[in-house]
Amino acid sequence: MKAVVALREWIFERVNGTEGIPVPGPLVGPEDFLRVYSDPAADGRSRGAGLSDLFWYWLAPGPQMHQEHLEPGERYRTVARTTRQVLAVPHARSDELATAATRRILDALPAGRVSHVRLRDLMMPIWAEVSYELVFDAPCPRAVRDLVVANADDVVTALKGMGLRHMSRRARLTRYLLERIEAGTCPVVLPPPFTALETAWYLQGAFFNTAVVQMSEAMAHILLCAGSVTDTSDGSLDRIIDETLRVYPLFGIAHRITSGPITVGDHVLPTGSVLLFNYRAHQRTGPAADDEFNPDRWLSLRRQDAHFIPYGVTANRACPARGSAPVQLRAATREVLRRFSVSSSAAHTRSLPSRGPAYLTPRGLPGPSRNRLILMRQRDRIFDVGRSVTQLVCGTWMVVDARRQKLCTHFFEEASA
Repeated sequence: MKAVVALREWIFERVNGTEGIPVPGPLVGPEDFLRVYSDPAADGRSRGAGLSDLFWYWLAPGPQMHQEHLEPGERYRTVARTTRQVLAVPHARSDELATAATRRILDALPAGRVSHVRLRDLMMPIWAEVSYELVFDAPCPRAVRDLVVANADDVVTALKGMGLRHMSRRARLTRYLLERIEAGTCPVVLPPPFTALETAWYLQGAFFNTAVVQMSEAMAHILLCAGSVTDTSDGSLDRIIDETLRVYPLFGIAHRITSGPITVGDHVLPTGSVLLFNYRAHQRTGPAADDEFNPDRWLSLRRQDAHFIPYGVTANRACPARGSAPVQLRAATREVLRRFSVSSSAAHTRSLPSRGPAYLTPRGLPGPSRNRLILMRQRDRIFDVGRSVTQLVCGTWMVVDARRQKLCTHFFEEASA
């Protein structure tokens, strides 16, 4: 399997090319990570980076309207302001939305017996409903929830190389959002000169793709980690969540293109440099530099002392949900653990291509037997070989196809023409 992974990485470099300055790395150490990330010149987002063609390919349709990929300027500021307005709900409301949606999904599980689930799949409908209520301020119809889940699942499956893109699934959600916007029944609309289609792409990318995917991934990691913790009382939930996001950060590498030179020590990062900010590598430096899952470290370790950036860096496009997401994650985790104990013997990695297989056992019932857990682990190891081959084949095809289409490159070429 290691050989397959190595081959996949080699193909990625050969086809898509290598570019960028790793941070932290030889030129920028961990002591300068936050300073460089926060530098005003580290503000370019997509234009000028070959990697952007691949990310735009994965995020289509409408990647040019994804908030994380808009270049600095008035268009970005308008979109970011709109997102903040949608997410500006009281913490009590965030808790209420997440708790109610989690209860509805858990109520559908068989009562009185252990359930085998894929945690990411179980969580997606929850965040589809929460995102819908934030945008439309109304309960989410089941058919629309299915549209949102199909879209988000297709994006994240492609991102992980576990399948190719299915643009028809994504187009169905685009059409639904566009119809609501044109009918005047969507409360969130970008002002002119943004078009209705651009608003639809924005809502699809920010709320019905990224939000659903990231919150579902976060919950899968949190619940897998919580299964190994004896104390899951309300007082320990924040520590469990923080420690999960430290060991399994949701963001892998964020790239920024410099609009001006940045001086670091005795050398200068020139204009046009592609900086690759590695969240996991940074969180493995400083006073919490190990891989051990230990929530109790947060009893004495302060966030500001650790190299801990679960929602990014405030000065450079931090996650817009950094205020509401912790509240919602805590509410959903509390509701799941109130009803179930979680157990899994499958491998737990940051990328989680297995989607988080686990057993949910109703409180008061005996959990899965030792033999069932051994079988789960054996099956996961066997399937992991198949997953690696799938990632090799699908990943290679998508890298080649993205290189051929050059969505980002052509967009900016046409804009400059």
